[in-house]
Amino acid sequence: MDYIVTWSLAALDDVDAIAEFIAQDSPAYATAVVDKIIDASRELRNSPKASRVVPELADPDIRERFVYSYRLIFRITDNTVLVVAVIHGKRLLEPLIDRINETQSGQV
Repeated sequence: MDYIVTWSLAALDDVDAIAEFIAQDSPAYATAVVDKIIDASRELRNSPKASRVVPELADPDIRERFVYSYRLIFRITDNTVLVVAVIHGKRLLEPLIDRINETQSGQV
């Protein structure tokens, strides 16, 4: 079964912030990281449940995939995957719990 992959506006903002930060040192590397993140999200169409359950939440519908040192965090519902956050692996997840647990409002 193919899933429909969508992005929350907040997750898109995360990617923009990551790109801006990396581009300060290397615009080429910033482009490569963003491309890899987008590619990883596209791969979720086929088998999102093959990704790791977010250990801090232990909810089988909230999973993550690592892209370089970033966590691509998403929620699976029915036939949809909603990317809810993209954060650095060393960043604490706790401040984002409300965003991750929100409904699918604000998706694109």
